Amino acid sequence: MKNIYMKFMKMAAVIAVAFSLTSCLEKLPGDFILEEEGMKTLSDAEQTLTGIYTAYMSGALYSGYLTLCPDIQADLVYAVQGNTNTYGTLWQWDIRSTNSEIEAVYAALYRIIGRCNFYLDKVDGLRASLTDDAEIQYLDYYTGEVYCARALAYSELIKCFCKAYDPATAETELGVVLADSYSGEKPAKRASLKESYEFVINDLKKAEEMLDEENDGYDAPYFTNASAHAIHARTALYMQDWDAAVEHATVLVESDAFALASARSYVTADQTYLQYMWTNDASFEGIWRIGYTATSYGAAQGSVFLNFTTDYTYYYPDYVPAQWVLNLYSSGDMRYNAYFANAQTGYPHQLVWPLLIKYYGNEALMQNMIYHVNMPKPLRLAEQYLIRAEAYCRKGNYSAASADLTALREARFSTGGSISVNAGNWQETISDERVRELYMEGFRLHDLKRWGKGFERTPQSQTQSEGSSLKIEADDPLFVWPIPNHEIVSPGSQIQPNESNR
Repeated sequence: MKNIYMKFMKMAAVIAVAFSLTSCLEKLPGDFILEEEGMKTLSDAEQTLTGIYTAYMSGALYSGYLTLCPDIQADLVYAVQGNTNTYGTLWQWDIRSTNSEIEAVYAALYRIIGRCNFYLDKVDGLRASLTDDAEIQYLDYYTGEVYCARALAYSELIKCFCKAYDPATAETELGVVLADSYSGEKPAKRASLKESYEFVINDLKKAEEMLDEENDGYDAPYFTNASAHAIHARTALYMQDWDAAVEHATVLVESDAFALASARSYVTADQTYLQYMWTNDASFEGIWRIGYTATSYGAAQGSVFLNFTTDYTYYYPDYVPAQWVLNLYSSGDMRYNAYFANAQTGYPHQLVWPLLIKYYGNEALMQNMIYHVNMPKPLRLAEQYLIRAEAYCRKGNYSAASADLTALREARFSTGGSISVNAGNWQETISDERVRELYMEGFRLHDLKRWGKGFERTPQSQTQSEGSSLKIEADDPLFVWPIPNHEIVSPGSQIQPNESNR
């Protein structure tokens, strides 16, 4: 079975997001599938699954808004004087329910859910019609991938559009609209936060049962058993289910299929495994990677940090790293050189600053004049070490947490890297380590929300005045993104707004 998954899936062009007063829960015109057609053969099922992976290529998701907007909104970057105002309202916390980036994230995730639901509505009938055992086995594996894809989409909706999970109040807090069928009338109300998380967990359990761990492999462009465990570990952490977070993260940490990208070993004469993970989007620690080719790829997530294509001479970044972030990296931490490079900008003020090069671009794609485009890596092993370390701390097992943090850091440091945590310093230590490791990968806003922490910006060199002096309290409603206005006002909708809706 494994051989079929080692082939690159053919990716169709990403369908543009269209908005109107029609709810995203209804079928968008470009996403409409005749229900009497499709899913009549195993080949049809594979094409439907390919469509799900294609939808994950959207620039509204991991190659764009879903990854960049939460971190730009938080405290990790500063807008440069003269920038293009890309994501400007998010950086300034002037966020409204008509924000186009937030609308796009919401629509793109429900588009994926719709495609998954179409598959799941049809799969039982197709399975009953098959007589070949091998075909049935393939179909069951495809189905596991679909459950994993739907779980991830719903988990991202919950993360962005819901409050942080508290077991004591989750039953009364608003979750997301749970649509589990492509056909028929769609629900017009949001489920509870508890019900929403339970839906994700149930999908993940089905995926874990149906996906064979023998198909686990690094940089997989398809969902695997390892993918399901990775999403499960992250979800459990957000649910404060520390035992489950440890259990599922351990599956990945102890797996022979993956290994941390080392800063002490070289792939080429001048690139370590850590650098190669970002310059070539290839690494033993990639659990799920969205595969691109020169003719089929997502958005250029590195543009706002570099904008080299303005004149192909200078960089014109919209955002530069916050000084406090740069100060977190100690001597010997090779992530600094893999993520940042000092350069003079092309602005009249000629700012010289360490710019983010993590998303400079895939070297193979740049040969085709495609700049600042990297294959997103939504699930990688480093996060699992951080998840398990945090869960261990919550359980009071600081020695185990220290071991996990040390293992990660030793892979990132040229020498040394050992670190220890205790009851008094663990949260600050893990917070800093998550910033160092996961910088601009879309976690910071949600981490602050679930930890109940605010932040404050103070101006740094050549930063835009609007937004550079900003203090955000931990209870600010905009830690939870507003539900798009068109969902609230669409005919028949009873979808409740968030406190941030305006």
